[in-house]
Amino acid sequence: MAMKKLNKLNKLKSPRNKTITLSKSEIAKYSKRLIKLDNKTSLTEIINKTINQNLFDVLDFLPEKFVDLIVIDPPYNLTKTFNSNSFKERSVLEYAEWIESFISKLKRILKPTASIYFCGDWHTSISIPLVLEKYFIVRNRITWEREKGRGAKKNWKNNSEDIWFCTNSNKFTFNTDTVKLNRKVLAPYRDSNGKPKDWSSLKNGDYRLTFPSNIWNDISVPFWSMAENTPHPTQKPEKLIAKLILAGSNKGDLVFDPFLGSGTSSVVAKKLERKFVGIELDKYYACIAEKRLVEAEKNKTIQGYEFGVFWERNTAPVSIKTQRKKH
Repeated sequence: MAMKKLNKLNKLKSPRNKTITLSKSEIAKYSKRLIKLDNKTSLTEIINKTINQNLFDVLDFLPEKFVDLIVIDPPYNLTKTFNSNSFKERSVLEYAEWIESFISKLKRILKPTASIYFCGDWHTSISIPLVLEKYFIVRNRITWEREKGRGAKKNWKNNSEDIWFCTNSNKFTFNTDTVKLNRKVLAPYRDSNGKPKDWSSLKNGDYRLTFPSNIWNDISVPFWSMAENTPHPTQKPEKLIAKLILAGSNKGDLVFDPFLGSGTSSVVAKKLERKFVGIELDKYYACIAEKRLVEAEKNKTIQGYEFGVFWERNTAPVSIKTQRKKH
């Protein structure tokens, strides 16, 4: 999206449109928070910062073994424009070579216990594992429903994306209990005493806290009436990133995103009491990230994650501890 279109969006927003945009004065304000690297740097210089540069220009300047969790959401293998920058589609092998050009250098910044989450779609997922298995232990592939997919007359509607889960070694963090999903129970089973078996009856229905799987259908893609929405064309939902961060890190750990976009990884890391570092080439999106980080100081809400539990779409979360009905 060109800057003229972004400025037009600012003027045409309806009162109910919560999309985060920037005025000229805000761009000037948040630009001062961005940093640039021109030589090797220490962790104290970049921690909790947004680096506004091309990833390939700063890879060699980053310190070694400082990352606990890395979330990688690069341009997919499509010809697409990202405000002032663009990416051109390549062959499967050429895209794999492009991935390897930064993965080979990112490995040195990861702690031996680090976890890696690499985002893609059905097409890029042909290339991604070819590279990841060279450098990491590939453990799973998460597929999540992206319900904004476009319809097609001669193909299946494309409304899913993948996240490849890898680790740097056999010693890593995976906090299962933090990422369980509260699902509605349609046919609740009771024991011989009439008490709920493995489920709870709340004011808004009956729910069972379920173990996380590699199929996610509880994610809502940000849209104009959501407070987290931005003009970025491929923005990831905060709820989705929250699952990765809660599962793969602990409070105080550092989350790194080399393709930060509008800042979701850094914002969610901050809300969940983690440290963060992000790299974003486009200045406008980097400033959006900084605006969101400032707002995260006042509001730590993550849509779909309430009372320490993830909830299905279209449910009204209530406190499990205080809202139980008596039986």
